[in-house]
Amino acid sequence: MSRTATRSVLSTTEFVPLVALLISLVALATDAMLPALPEIGRDLGAPRPNDVQFVVTSLFLGLGLGQVIFGPLSDRIGRKPAIHAGLALFMVGCLVCVFAPTFEAMIAGRILQGIGVAGPRIVTIALVRDQYEGRRMARLMSFTMAVFIMVPAVAPAMGQGILWLGGWRGIFITFLVVAAIVFAWFAVRQPETLPTDRRRPISPRAVGQAVGEIVRIRAALGYTIATGFVFAPFVAYLSSAQQIFQDVYGTGALFPLYFGVLALAFGAAALVNGRLVMKHGMRRLSKAAAASVFLISAVAFAGAFAFGGVPPLWLLMVYFVAIFMCVGLVFGNLNALAMEPLGHIAGIGAAVVASLSTFISVPLGALVGQSFDGTMYAQVGSFAIFGAGTFAAMKWAESGRGREAVDR
Repeated sequence: MSRTATRSVLSTTEFVPLVALLISLVALATDAMLPALPEIGRDLGAPRPNDVQFVVTSLFLGLGLGQVIFGPLSDRIGRKPAIHAGLALFMVGCLVCVFAPTFEAMIAGRILQGIGVAGPRIVTIALVRDQYEGRRMARLMSFTMAVFIMVPAVAPAMGQGILWLGGWRGIFITFLVVAAIVFAWFAVRQPETLPTDRRRPISPRAVGQAVGEIVRIRAALGYTIATGFVFAPFVAYLSSAQQIFQDVYGTGALFPLYFGVLALAFGAAALVNGRLVMKHGMRRLSKAAAASVFLISAVAFAGAFAFGGVPPLWLLMVYFVAIFMCVGLVFGNLNALAMEPLGHIAGIGAAVVASLSTFISVPLGALVGQSFDGTMYAQVGSFAIFGAGTFAAMKWAESGRGREAVDR
């Protein structure tokens, strides 16, 4: 527990699921929509089949923009008011999507949802950093990720059920209800973690100075770039998963099952990471996992040519399970490593780390997703390329560390 943080009165058994639910609103707003993408495209007049991917990537674009706002805001007014404001804006975005008459209006609503959900997504990380640091923070974040991953495991099935019962607009109504419940739980149970004497004024100069400090810290910048690289092919996967499983492999209503299995693989890795990181350290574990992503994907990309770019479904699932388990070992650690030197500016630090990594991952992931042509070449190749990039960025981040640095 950080000496300067306000100790939370919540037990870990309540704090972890609350934090996980706040963070997982992004996953819920992303994954529950996947079965509905074809209907949204048809009803709202999406010009091309691949354009429905923008329903996913526009949310991430809003997320990147919102994180720049809510991080500094939380340093000025406190963590709780900033999270409350984000949840309220997210609910407004839900209403825009519910009543969207055109595809363009839908995209606008999704961007608004993304900006709003950035509040709970990014400020929650600062809230955790107020209270924990080092391996304890990485361990708690790993357990949080393990709870969080249950949302993408069940969200597509939930979305599929709502789609059958009430159409795709009913999915957005569900988002609205969930956000209202989280708003009330957080308001009643979670105390403020940023004391008044540690709050910082909001001004362009103050924000600029904080950004400049972060950019000059090689570890923070390097691990942020690594986070962007490792998430880029994941963005491509999320935006094209419905097309891969339903259009290419014809899984139909079983799509949520396949998607959920892969989400559980990611969650299992995050849970294992929470235990392994205390023994092996974040850096060693993350580098090994990133190298594995590259090596496995390079072999899979070469092997895909034997099947004309469309390997059997069982073989694709084996590949994805292996990759997502490796990514699960990397992702939580990179966030903790990037935040490690930023405890004194946790709010703006979390904002810059998250925004920069998002602005790296979303354009690259969207580019891969838009190149989808019915084969797996682009998806598998992107994991190989960005796996290598993740490893290189981590090596660069560590090259500035002295011999006295300890792998925490």
